[in-house]
Amino acid sequence: MSYVKIEGNASGTGTFTIAAPNSSTDRTLTLPDEAGTVLTSASDIAASQLPAGSVIQVVSTTKTDTFSTTSSSFIDITGLSASITPTSASSKILVRFDLTYGTNGSRMTFWRISRDSTPIGIGDANGSNVQSTSSHYTGGTDGDHNQASVTGEYLDSPNTTSQITYKIQQQNQDAVVIYINRWASSDNNSITPRNASTITVMEIAG
Repeated sequence: MSYVKIEGNASGTGTFTIAAPNSSTDRTLTLPDEAGTVLTSASDIAASQLPAGSVIQVVSTTKTDTFSTTSSSFIDITGLSASITPTSASSKILVRFDLTYGTNGSRMTFWRISRDSTPIGIGDANGSNVQSTSSHYTGGTDGDHNQASVTGEYLDSPNTTSQITYKIQQQNQDAVVIYINRWASSDNNSITPRNASTITVMEIAG
């Protein structure tokens, strides 16, 4: 037969009372067969104790100003990045972005996620095709009023506990101006938008 032992602390002077609830039903509290500490509402749970799939931390950046470029190769979108330091090398990092862009005329534009200087979440190589996370073709004849929203997501496995910076990069079809958070028109009136774009990174317990 095993036993339950309640042991006092020689250094303390307080009295701890175990009180029964107001109930007429018999209950049995079965203790786990392992050592440990009882968690309470004042307890902190270490990241290493969370089950796989739990969100450990979230970092998000919102870009509210505008950005423009004519680059036909991938460049960083200024202000659309987020840095995170994983608590464990087994953690995964979920990266999400949402942006609005504008241009004039019919153009193809590409976006990709970059972990520091390494592109991630992109399609397989195939000849001269552009490897990107997301892309969008702005067609039609709406001129300076062409605008679209673009999203992207990737679950990364960086295998590190060092700080990582995730960035959103953009490439244009050719040397035309692509705008972030606005359309090509510079009109200042009630129908001309100024948008916000975001990147969010979440550490997921592995």
